Amino acid sequence: MVQKRMRAALQGKAPGVAAEKILWASGYRTIVGLDEVGKGAWAGPLTVGAVVVNQTKRITGVRDSKMLNEKEREILYDRITNWARAWAVGHVSNDECDELGMSDAQRLAAKRALAALELTPDKVLLDGNWDFVGGGISQPIVKGDTTSLSIAAASIVAKVSRDRLLREADKKWPGYSFSSNKGYPCPRHREALSKFGATTFHRRSWKFMADLPPIGEPPRFRNSGEPRLFN
Repeated sequence: MVQKRMRAALQGKAPGVAAEKILWASGYRTIVGLDEVGKGAWAGPLTVGAVVVNQTKRITGVRDSKMLNEKEREILYDRITNWARAWAVGHVSNDECDELGMSDAQRLAAKRALAALELTPDKVLLDGNWDFVGGGISQPIVKGDTTSLSIAAASIVAKVSRDRLLREADKKWPGYSFSSNKGYPCPRHREALSKFGATTFHRRSWKFMADLPPIGEPPRFRNSGEPRLFN
């Protein structure tokens, strides 16, 4: 158990393997769940987690990462990575997000996660309704992070992996509260940007750069001279 007694808010909300079972019964063997984190952040990487569930062993406590607190996610990260048949993470840096735009950045993060698995997926399960993998092997599932064990486990692996990077970034840029806000907008993050400007860790093609004083790292521009308003 994640705790001696699971919080009431989490009880009865475990993701299952209904989607996976249908695919296994159809002859698919390596089914990978993917989920992303960091798409709406102002700083840091975009991260995609990939998990292949272990069909021979049970795991309890897994939920969509957004339903869990940080301590629960950390505990489950260790359990998932020891339990899974395979798992991997793909990161795309803030600089790459600026260069590619968020849609292509997410595709690249997924590509890196799948390559790091060192398994050839027969089918890939995705949260939502957008196929960011392609190749005819993907199956998007609306609310998949709450219903599919593969996707929910991937959401935890992605979230914990990225959060650890943001805690390290907080040591390098202590004024921005990256440990608590994980690069997302919040009052303290906005205050630091107005006081110190952006860092090399920020996505400097985003709209928030247009509102900053001329300090810190400069924005990135299109050929037209206008900021890239990806968000």
